[in-house]
Amino acid sequence: MNRFDVVIVGGGAAGLAGALVLARARRRVAVVDAGAPRNTPAAHMHGYLSRDGLPPSEFLSIGRTEVVQYGVELIDAYITDITALGDEHRSAFSLATSDGATLAARKVLVATGLRDVIPEIEGIRDRWGKDLLHCPYCHGYELRDQSLAVLGGTDEAAEHAVLLRQWTPDIVLLPHEDTVSDRAVPRLAARGVTVVPGRIRRLVVTDDHLRAVELESGKQVPVAAAFVRPQFVPNDLLLSALHASRRDGGWVTCDAAGHTSVPGVWAAGNVVNPRAQVLTAAGEGSAAAIAINAKLTDEDTNEALANKATPMTR
Repeated sequence: MNRFDVVIVGGGAAGLAGALVLARARRRVAVVDAGAPRNTPAAHMHGYLSRDGLPPSEFLSIGRTEVVQYGVELIDAYITDITALGDEHRSAFSLATSDGATLAARKVLVATGLRDVIPEIEGIRDRWGKDLLHCPYCHGYELRDQSLAVLGGTDEAAEHAVLLRQWTPDIVLLPHEDTVSDRAVPRLAARGVTVVPGRIRRLVVTDDHLRAVELESGKQVPVAAAFVRPQFVPNDLLLSALHASRRDGGWVTCDAAGHTSVPGVWAAGNVVNPRAQVLTAAGEGSAAAIAINAKLTDEDTNEALANKATPMTR
Protein backbone atom coordinates (compact mmCIF):
# COMPACT_ATOMS: atom_id res chain seq x y z
CA MET A 1 0.00 0.00 0.00
CA ASN A 2 1.29 3.46 -0.94
CA ARG A 3 1.21 5.79 2.06
CA PHE A 4 0.90 9.56 1.86
CA ASP A 5 0.32 12.44 4.19
CA VAL A 6 -2.25 13.79 1.76
CA VAL A 7 -3.99 12.37 -1.28
CA ILE A 8 -5.45 15.04 -3.54
CA VAL A 9 -8.25 13.88 -5.82
CA GLY A 10 -8.35 16.06 -8.93
CA GLY A 11 -5.45 17.65 -10.76
CA GLY A 12 -6.87 20.96 -11.91
CA ALA A 13 -5.97 24.40 -10.57
CA ALA A 14 -7.26 23.70 -7.05
CA GLY A 15 -5.62 20.30 -6.73
CA LEU A 16 -2.25 21.31 -8.16
CA ALA A 17 -2.10 24.51 -6.11
CA GLY A 18 -2.78 22.50 -2.97
CA ALA A 19 -0.14 19.95 -3.95
CA LEU A 20 2.45 22.68 -4.47
CA VAL A 21 1.91 24.17 -1.02
CA LEU A 22 1.94 20.81 0.74
CA ALA A 23 4.99 19.50 -1.11
CA ARG A 24 6.90 22.66 -0.25
CA ALA A 25 5.90 21.98 3.37
CA ARG A 26 7.74 18.65 2.92
CA ARG A 27 4.62 16.51 3.03
CA ARG A 28 4.33 13.34 0.99
CA VAL A 29 1.60 14.05 -1.53
CA ALA A 30 -0.16 12.18 -4.34
CA VAL A 31 -2.45 13.77 -6.91
CA VAL A 32 -4.92 11.38 -8.53
CA ASP A 33 -6.35 12.79 -11.74
CA ALA A 34 -8.54 11.25 -14.45
CA GLY A 35 -7.42 13.75 -17.10
CA ALA A 36 -10.80 15.28 -17.98
CA PRO A 37 -10.70 18.96 -16.91
CA ARG A 38 -13.87 21.02 -17.27
CA ASN A 39 -12.22 23.67 -19.46
CA THR A 40 -10.80 21.24 -22.03
CA PRO A 41 -12.91 22.66 -24.91
CA ALA A 42 -11.66 26.21 -24.31
CA ALA A 43 -8.77 27.47 -26.44
CA HIS A 44 -7.62 29.97 -23.82
CA MET A 45 -8.22 30.87 -20.18
CA HIS A 46 -8.54 34.44 -18.95
CA GLY A 47 -8.52 36.43 -15.73
CA TYR A 48 -5.54 34.60 -14.21
CA LEU A 49 -2.85 37.17 -13.46
CA SER A 50 0.40 36.38 -15.36
CA ARG A 51 -1.30 33.52 -17.21
CA ASP A 52 -4.01 35.41 -19.12
CA GLY A 53 -4.65 33.88 -22.55
CA LEU A 54 -2.78 30.67 -21.83
CA PRO A 55 -4.32 27.45 -23.21
CA PRO A 56 -5.75 25.40 -20.31
CA SER A 57 -3.73 22.33 -21.31
CA GLU A 58 -0.51 24.34 -21.17
CA PHE A 59 -1.45 25.77 -17.78
CA LEU A 60 -1.96 22.27 -16.38
CA SER A 61 1.25 21.02 -17.96
CA ILE A 62 3.21 23.81 -16.27
CA GLY A 63 1.54 23.05 -12.95
CA ARG A 64 2.21 19.33 -13.16
CA THR A 65 5.88 19.97 -13.95
CA GLU A 66 6.19 22.32 -10.98
CA VAL A 67 4.70 19.96 -8.39
CA VAL A 68 6.71 16.96 -9.61
CA GLN A 69 9.89 18.94 -8.97
CA TYR A 70 8.91 18.95 -5.29
CA GLY A 71 8.29 15.21 -5.16
CA VAL A 72 4.54 15.06 -5.71
CA GLU A 73 3.44 11.72 -7.17
CA LEU A 74 1.02 12.09 -10.08
CA ILE A 75 -1.33 9.16 -10.60
CA ASP A 76 -3.27 9.10 -13.86
CA ALA A 77 -6.42 7.34 -12.68
CA TYR A 78 -9.60 8.01 -10.78
CA ILE A 79 -10.72 6.99 -7.31
CA THR A 80 -13.21 4.13 -7.27
CA ASP A 81 -13.68 3.86 -3.51
CA ILE A 82 -12.79 5.70 -0.33
CA THR A 83 -13.02 4.47 3.25
CA ALA A 84 -12.54 6.49 6.41
CA LEU A 85 -10.46 4.50 8.91
CA GLY A 86 -9.68 6.97 11.67
CA ASP A 87 -11.73 8.86 14.22
CA GLU A 88 -12.43 12.46 15.16
CA HIS A 89 -9.04 12.74 16.85
CA ARG A 90 -6.86 11.29 14.09
CA SER A 91 -8.23 10.69 10.60
CA ALA A 92 -7.00 8.13 8.08
CA PHE A 93 -8.28 6.97 4.72
CA SER A 94 -7.93 4.14 2.26
CA LEU A 95 -8.50 5.00 -1.39
CA ALA A 96 -8.80 2.53 -4.28
CA THR A 97 -7.81 3.69 -7.76
CA SER A 98 -9.08 2.61 -11.16
CA ASP A 99 -5.70 1.04 -11.97
CA GLY A 100 -5.94 -1.34 -9.02
CA ALA A 101 -3.76 0.49 -6.51
CA THR A 102 -4.64 1.22 -2.88
CA LEU A 103 -3.51 4.47 -1.31
CA ALA A 104 -3.35 5.29 2.38
CA ALA A 105 -3.68 8.92 3.42
CA ARG A 106 -3.85 10.85 6.65
CA LYS A 107 -5.83 13.63 4.96
CA VAL A 108 -7.74 14.02 1.70
CA LEU A 109 -8.33 17.07 -0.47
CA VAL A 110 -11.15 16.69 -2.98
CA ALA A 111 -10.82 18.96 -6.02
CA THR A 112 -12.86 17.09 -8.61
CA GLY A 113 -14.68 20.08 -10.08
CA LEU A 114 -18.08 20.05 -11.72
CA ARG A 115 -19.72 19.26 -15.04
CA ASP A 116 -21.90 21.56 -17.13
CA VAL A 117 -25.32 20.31 -18.23
CA ILE A 118 -26.43 22.26 -21.31
CA PRO A 119 -29.70 22.22 -23.31
CA GLU A 120 -30.30 19.51 -25.90
CA ILE A 121 -30.24 21.64 -29.04
CA GLU A 122 -28.83 20.52 -32.38
CA GLY A 123 -25.20 21.59 -32.74
CA ILE A 124 -24.84 22.88 -29.20
CA ARG A 125 -22.33 20.33 -27.92
CA ASP A 126 -19.98 20.78 -30.86
CA ARG A 127 -19.70 24.51 -30.12
CA TRP A 128 -19.38 24.26 -26.33
CA GLY A 129 -16.30 26.14 -25.16
CA LYS A 130 -15.69 27.57 -28.64
CA ASP A 131 -18.38 30.09 -29.54
CA LEU A 132 -21.06 28.73 -27.22
CA LEU A 133 -19.98 29.93 -23.80
CA HIS A 134 -21.18 30.58 -20.28
CA CYS A 135 -18.80 33.03 -18.53
CA PRO A 136 -18.79 36.70 -19.64
CA TYR A 137 -15.73 37.39 -17.50
CA CYS A 138 -13.83 34.62 -19.26
CA HIS A 139 -14.84 35.43 -22.84
CA GLY A 140 -16.67 38.76 -22.95
CA TYR A 141 -13.69 40.93 -23.77
CA GLU A 142 -12.72 38.85 -26.81
CA LEU A 143 -16.30 39.21 -28.11
CA ARG A 144 -16.69 42.92 -27.37
CA ASP A 145 -18.93 44.92 -29.72
CA GLN A 146 -20.07 41.79 -31.59
CA SER A 147 -23.57 40.33 -31.99
CA LEU A 148 -24.25 37.98 -29.10
CA ALA A 149 -27.18 35.81 -28.04
CA VAL A 150 -28.20 34.37 -24.70
CA LEU A 151 -30.12 31.10 -24.93
CA GLY A 152 -32.96 30.62 -22.46
CA GLY A 153 -35.54 32.86 -20.86
CA THR A 154 -35.26 32.16 -17.14
CA ASP A 155 -34.52 35.04 -14.78
CA GLU A 156 -30.94 33.78 -14.57
CA ALA A 157 -30.59 33.83 -18.35
CA ALA A 158 -32.11 37.32 -18.49
CA GLU A 159 -29.60 38.59 -15.93
CA HIS A 160 -26.86 36.97 -18.02
CA ALA A 161 -28.02 39.09 -20.96
CA VAL A 162 -28.12 42.22 -18.81
CA LEU A 163 -24.56 41.51 -17.65
CA LEU A 164 -23.28 40.90 -21.19
CA ARG A 165 -24.50 44.36 -22.17
CA GLN A 166 -21.32 45.54 -20.47
CA TRP A 167 -19.30 44.16 -23.40
CA THR A 168 -21.54 44.87 -26.40
CA PRO A 169 -24.70 46.82 -27.25
CA ASP A 170 -25.89 44.07 -29.61
CA ILE A 171 -27.55 41.47 -27.37
CA VAL A 172 -30.52 39.25 -28.14
CA LEU A 173 -32.28 36.96 -25.69
CA LEU A 174 -33.74 33.77 -27.19
CA PRO A 175 -36.07 32.31 -24.54
CA HIS A 176 -36.40 28.92 -26.33
CA GLU A 177 -38.89 26.98 -24.18
CA ASP A 178 -39.00 29.48 -21.30
CA THR A 179 -41.28 32.43 -20.61
CA VAL A 180 -39.59 35.71 -19.76
CA SER A 181 -40.90 36.91 -16.40
CA ASP A 182 -42.62 40.22 -15.74
CA ARG A 183 -39.65 41.17 -13.60
CA ALA A 184 -37.12 40.55 -16.36
CA VAL A 185 -38.94 42.34 -19.20
CA PRO A 186 -38.30 45.95 -18.07
CA ARG A 187 -34.73 45.15 -17.03
CA LEU A 188 -33.94 43.77 -20.47
CA ALA A 189 -35.61 46.72 -22.18
CA ALA A 190 -33.69 49.20 -20.02
CA ARG A 191 -30.42 47.71 -21.21
CA GLY A 192 -31.49 47.50 -24.85
CA VAL A 193 -31.63 43.70 -24.96
CA THR A 194 -33.90 42.43 -27.74
CA VAL A 195 -36.13 39.44 -26.96
CA VAL A 196 -36.89 37.11 -29.87
CA PRO A 197 -39.42 34.43 -28.85
CA GLY A 198 -39.59 31.00 -30.42
CA ARG A 199 -38.22 27.53 -29.87
CA ILE A 200 -34.63 27.08 -31.01
CA ARG A 201 -34.09 24.43 -33.71
CA ARG A 202 -30.32 24.47 -34.16
CA LEU A 203 -27.09 26.43 -34.24
CA VAL A 204 -26.01 27.39 -37.75
CA VAL A 205 -22.28 26.81 -38.25
CA THR A 206 -20.18 27.42 -41.37
CA ASP A 207 -16.40 27.22 -41.71
CA ASP A 208 -16.21 26.14 -38.07
CA HIS A 209 -17.79 29.38 -36.82
CA LEU A 210 -21.20 30.02 -35.31
CA ARG A 211 -23.12 32.23 -37.73
CA ALA A 212 -26.70 32.21 -36.47
CA VAL A 213 -29.28 30.61 -34.22
CA GLU A 214 -32.18 29.13 -36.18
CA LEU A 215 -35.68 29.01 -34.68
CA GLU A 216 -38.30 26.39 -35.52
CA SER A 217 -40.12 29.05 -37.51
CA GLY A 218 -37.16 29.08 -39.88
CA LYS A 219 -36.01 32.52 -38.78
CA GLN A 220 -32.24 32.83 -38.35
CA VAL A 221 -30.81 35.27 -35.81
CA PRO A 222 -27.24 36.22 -36.85
CA VAL A 223 -24.73 36.07 -34.00
CA ALA A 224 -20.97 35.80 -33.56
CA ALA A 225 -21.32 33.78 -30.36
CA ALA A 226 -23.93 32.62 -27.89
CA PHE A 227 -24.03 32.28 -24.12
CA VAL A 228 -26.02 29.84 -22.03
CA ARG A 229 -26.50 29.33 -18.31
CA PRO A 230 -25.68 25.64 -17.78
CA GLN A 231 -26.79 23.57 -14.84
CA PHE A 232 -23.76 23.08 -12.60
CA VAL A 233 -23.47 19.52 -11.27
CA PRO A 234 -20.62 18.92 -8.80
CA ASN A 235 -18.45 15.83 -9.20
CA ASP A 236 -18.85 15.05 -5.52
CA LEU A 237 -19.46 11.29 -5.38
CA LEU A 238 -16.49 10.84 -3.03
CA LEU A 239 -17.87 13.44 -0.66
CA SER A 240 -21.25 11.74 -0.83
CA ALA A 241 -19.63 8.40 0.00
CA LEU A 242 -18.18 10.00 3.12
CA HIS A 243 -21.58 11.52 4.04
CA ALA A 244 -20.37 15.12 3.94
CA SER A 245 -22.97 17.66 5.04
CA ARG A 246 -24.72 19.77 2.42
CA ARG A 247 -26.27 23.22 2.41
CA ASP A 248 -29.52 24.32 0.81
CA GLY A 249 -29.22 23.70 -2.91
CA GLY A 250 -27.39 20.42 -2.44
CA TRP A 251 -23.77 21.59 -2.51
CA VAL A 252 -21.34 20.19 0.05
CA THR A 253 -20.64 22.70 2.78
CA CYS A 254 -17.18 23.58 4.07
CA ASP A 255 -15.50 26.30 6.11
CA ALA A 256 -13.41 29.16 4.77
CA ALA A 257 -10.37 26.88 4.48
CA GLY A 258 -12.30 24.12 2.73
CA HIS A 259 -12.72 21.72 5.67
CA THR A 260 -15.89 19.66 5.21
CA SER A 261 -18.00 18.11 7.96
CA VAL A 262 -15.93 14.92 7.55
CA PRO A 263 -12.85 14.98 9.81
CA GLY A 264 -9.71 14.97 7.69
CA VAL A 265 -11.42 15.85 4.40
CA TRP A 266 -11.11 19.19 2.64
CA ALA A 267 -12.60 20.35 -0.65
CA ALA A 268 -11.64 23.18 -3.01
CA GLY A 269 -12.66 24.64 -6.35
CA ASN A 270 -15.78 23.95 -8.38
CA VAL A 271 -16.70 20.77 -6.51
CA VAL A 272 -17.96 23.04 -3.69
CA ASN A 273 -17.95 26.47 -5.35
CA PRO A 274 -19.68 26.71 -8.75
CA ARG A 275 -18.56 30.33 -9.18
CA ALA A 276 -14.84 29.62 -8.78
CA GLN A 277 -12.79 30.60 -11.81
CA VAL A 278 -9.33 29.10 -12.36
CA LEU A 279 -7.66 31.77 -10.24
CA THR A 280 -10.24 31.38 -7.45
CA ALA A 281 -9.93 27.60 -7.47
CA ALA A 282 -6.15 27.81 -7.18
CA GLY A 283 -6.49 30.14 -4.20
CA GLU A 284 -8.94 27.78 -2.52
CA GLY A 285 -6.58 24.86 -3.07
CA SER A 286 -3.73 26.81 -1.52
CA ALA A 287 -5.83 27.83 1.50
CA ALA A 288 -6.95 24.24 2.05
CA ALA A 289 -3.36 23.00 1.85
CA ILE A 290 -2.23 25.45 4.53
CA ALA A 291 -5.07 24.29 6.80
CA ILE A 292 -4.25 20.65 6.14
CA ASN A 293 -0.59 21.13 6.95
CA ALA A 294 -1.51 22.94 10.18
CA LYS A 295 -3.69 19.99 11.20
CA LEU A 296 -0.97 17.48 10.36
CA THR A 297 1.55 19.51 12.36
CA ASP A 298 -0.78 19.57 15.35
CA GLU A 299 -1.23 15.79 15.16
CA ASP A 300 2.53 15.23 14.81
CA THR A 301 3.17 17.40 17.87
CA ASN A 302 0.55 15.63 19.97
CA GLU A 303 1.98 12.26 18.99
CA ALA A 304 5.48 13.40 19.92
CA LEU A 305 4.23 14.59 23.30
CA ALA A 306 2.45 11.30 23.93
CA ASN A 307 5.53 9.26 23.04
CA LYS A 308 7.97 11.34 25.02
CA ALA A 309 9.20 9.50 28.13
CA THR A 310 8.30 11.08 31.45
CA PRO A 311 11.47 12.53 33.00
CA MET A 312 12.72 10.66 36.06
CA THR A 313 12.58 12.57 39.32
CA ARG A 314 15.09 12.31 42.13
